[in-house]
Amino acid sequence: MSDPIAPLTPVADLDRRFYAFAIDRAIAWSIDAAAAVVIFQVLIEPGHVWAGVAAIFGVVVLVGVVFSVVLARTGSSPGMGIATIRVMREGSGGPIGVRDALLRQLILGVAALPTLGLGVATLAWTAVMDPDGRRRGWHDHVAGAVVVDVRLVPEELPEPDAGPRHVVNLTALRLVPAPAPVAAPARARTPASPPPPAPPSEPPPAAPRQQLGYPLVPEPRPDAAVARVGGAHAARAVPSRWRVSFDTGESFLVEGLALVGRRPEAHNGEQVRHLVELPSTDMSLSKTHAQFQVAADGALVVMDRGSTNGSFLVRQGVPRGLPAGRAATLVAGDHVRFGDREMTVAREG
Repeated sequence: MSDPIAPLTPVADLDRRFYAFAIDRAIAWSIDAAAAVVIFQVLIEPGHVWAGVAAIFGVVVLVGVVFSVVLARTGSSPGMGIATIRVMREGSGGPIGVRDALLRQLILGVAALPTLGLGVATLAWTAVMDPDGRRRGWHDHVAGAVVVDVRLVPEELPEPDAGPRHVVNLTALRLVPAPAPVAAPARARTPASPPPPAPPSEPPPAAPRQQLGYPLVPEPRPDAAVARVGGAHAARAVPSRWRVSFDTGESFLVEGLALVGRRPEAHNGEQVRHLVELPSTDMSLSKTHAQFQVAADGALVVMDRGSTNGSFLVRQGVPRGLPAGRAATLVAGDHVRFGDREMTVAREG
């Protein structure tokens, strides 16, 4: 059996979103304030008032544009990185793009103006009253974005059932007299017979799929199929055939361990069949970003190899993050995003 799919990536709670917003505002306002002090001394104090006001306004706009471009490319910001949340495109799990990031940043900037907190409070109220329950505020709906929680949740192992403990009274056992020995009845001698043949030993169970380390899983074992030959049933091997296609146009059948990245490299002793080198316009793809291969049970599994921007599985339009070092099983029709690149999974035969 293949590994179960992990739960879908949950949406971020409002508390951590507020903390991220406060950190980002503090950083942006600190930069704006430092620039305003310098511009005041250089332009406004000598008498160039309008030039100084225009320069301060330009710094504020530039800081907002930089934050928007970073959000559009990586889905994150300094505050979101600290709060371990990320902004994704609703339905696809990809980046929201520069245009929508600028629009979202503009709405947040206007809401953060000195209005006794009414602007921020209004956006928070729209997130609480989101009809689809995904805590998307008005600025998220306008930008087509959703904010998700990308923290790694450790797996909890089930505690063994110890059951009720039996109490033994040693004093009472010493007081109970020992039973008298009973002679065994005489049994007629029977001729010795050979012992019954031992039942055929069952094959050892297959080793569980590795969750960490490289390679990800053992070499694939062909699936067993049954064919009729001369009135008898004989087993023949039918390998699983998985095809992956990338948005760059590259497509191939998976025949072994595959590494994906800008310039993927194998570890010492790692048997790699496919080295998939992909271009990345925004450098969101790591050098060796992720790996995938066909497992022993015929399933296609993928694992992030500790990339900077992470990997995301999109199933039926719903994205979820793939924790680094943990394998996830893919099904036909899945999409996997490695940075700004996307892979589509299909099964043949």
